[in-house]
Amino acid sequence: MAERIEQRLEDRIPELEQLERVGLFTRKEIRAVLRKASALEYKIQRRALQKEDFINYIQYEVNLLELIKKRRARTGYSFKKEEIEHSILQRVHSLFNRATGKWKDDVQLWLSHVAFCKQWNAKHQLSKVFSTMLAIHSNKPALWIMAAKWEMETQLSSESARHLFLRALRFHPECPKLYQEYFRMELMNAEKQRKEKKEFEQAKMDLGEFNYSEEILNGEMARIVYRDASQKIKGVEFQLALLSIAKLFDFTQDLQKEILEILQARYADDPLTWDYMARRELESLQPTEHTAKQKKVSEMAQREERCCAVFDEAVRTVPTEDMWKCYITFCLERYNRKTNSEELKQKRLERTLSVFRQAHESSLLSEALYKQWLQLLLDSNLSEKAVEVAEAATRHFSQSAEMWQMRLQVLIQLKRDDVTQYFEEAMKHVESKGTLPLWTLWVEWSEGTNSKEDTEALYQRSLHATMPAESVTMKEMYLDWTYRNCGYKKVKRLFTSLCENRPFSLDFFRKMIQIEKEQESCKMLHLREYYERALREFGSTNTDLWLDYIKEELSHPQGKPQNCGSIHWRAMKMLQGDLVEDFVSKYTLLQTGHL
Repeated sequence: MAERIEQRLEDRIPELEQLERVGLFTRKEIRAVLRKASALEYKIQRRALQKEDFINYIQYEVNLLELIKKRRARTGYSFKKEEIEHSILQRVHSLFNRATGKWKDDVQLWLSHVAFCKQWNAKHQLSKVFSTMLAIHSNKPALWIMAAKWEMETQLSSESARHLFLRALRFHPECPKLYQEYFRMELMNAEKQRKEKKEFEQAKMDLGEFNYSEEILNGEMARIVYRDASQKIKGVEFQLALLSIAKLFDFTQDLQKEILEILQARYADDPLTWDYMARRELESLQPTEHTAKQKKVSEMAQREERCCAVFDEAVRTVPTEDMWKCYITFCLERYNRKTNSEELKQKRLERTLSVFRQAHESSLLSEALYKQWLQLLLDSNLSEKAVEVAEAATRHFSQSAEMWQMRLQVLIQLKRDDVTQYFEEAMKHVESKGTLPLWTLWVEWSEGTNSKEDTEALYQRSLHATMPAESVTMKEMYLDWTYRNCGYKKVKRLFTSLCENRPFSLDFFRKMIQIEKEQESCKMLHLREYYERALREFGSTNTDLWLDYIKEELSHPQGKPQNCGSIHWRAMKMLQGDLVEDFVSKYTLLQTGHL
């Protein structure tokens, strides 16, 4: 092993001598490079190889290349690159090859080699890297696309790119992304050839030696890709993705027409088809800058009307929840667009509300869309209408806690007198498992509206009505409200009472500890009680609780520092797994005054 390392270090000497001779590095720096290289070489020649050692070596060589590049720029010396940089680059490639040969499954390692080749313009080497990588990772379409893109855009070789895509499709015959990128590549190739031909014709050059196929120029290759893809991959999303790619090129009108015809023939009942056809009406010619503002508004209103006419036909032809969702989403998008025309804004609002109402009357409005409808009505100050919609929503989704919550929020906002009645009705319909948001809203409303006695009775009721896991939140809120409204003595009694029934949260105990510390005569005896109760529940999973207890004993006037040892011993016994090590570290920081 030592002989091999010595040989590799000797191979470096010519480049290092050149670096010193041309003044890019000093003798001292050359020695430092040799020492570092020797250490790195020994690490990658061991029997038990580590990936990190190769990565560190590669990173060191890359940093060395960057340093040489900066010093060349500073000194203005640009010669001897073949003798200096070339040998370093070859060494980095060799390291990458050894690493990827050892850890073939590490895609990130391959991608790092690809990135390095691109950065240093090592095209020949990159071609080899792609070839080897794809032979091993042929199951990853993204890598095929990356290789084909490089061949097309950097190597300017459409034939190589096409060959890679065809090979990839043999491995992944039903991969939508591969077909999309292959389709895009063929259109890019056609566009490139069209531009070349146009430039030659403008220069009045003889095209005899250049063979420009009319089929390729017109995008026939892309059409073949599309037809093959359409047979293998079904779905509107895929058709629309190819159509959006085709629209980026100005010579694909016939191809776009074919895709649209297939879209309408095969997927006439799909909401996405109708959605696309409707939105196409917005793509008419844009008005010029000199067009009067009023005319722009008028044209926009007309285009939106044409969109809505298509959507109206769509909901008659395909009366489904998804179709109405597409229609409403379009209306909301148009309504949320900024415009200086109040007339257009009002027309968009009226249209949106009308579509919401029609969907509701058809009983095809989803829960999420009811929420959006309610929010739109509230934002538009149509409160009474919002009450009606909220009532209808809770009829359709009577077991939905969120629907009832929205309805109750509307009633509270309008300060209606019958809020309590609807809270009671909500609790009858919604299962106890999902009632926490409703109880939270109810007690918060009661705090600002009802008497203390009524609110306290409501809190007591909520503790029994909610699921055990949800009652934890109500306990915290009950404790906080009692302290704010009834004082320390009452909250202390309540805390003792609530501790009789599990479960608890850590915040529940921390809240009581904080309340005690806010008292003028804060007693350590009470704090110990609260900490002990908390530790019985969370002592095995929370290190900070133990540390806070120790801090309290050290800092409180009535604290007993001698208790810290026993608390530490108990923590070590009770904490689980890695938490013991975490506790020891933090306790050491506490002792040294760094925590």
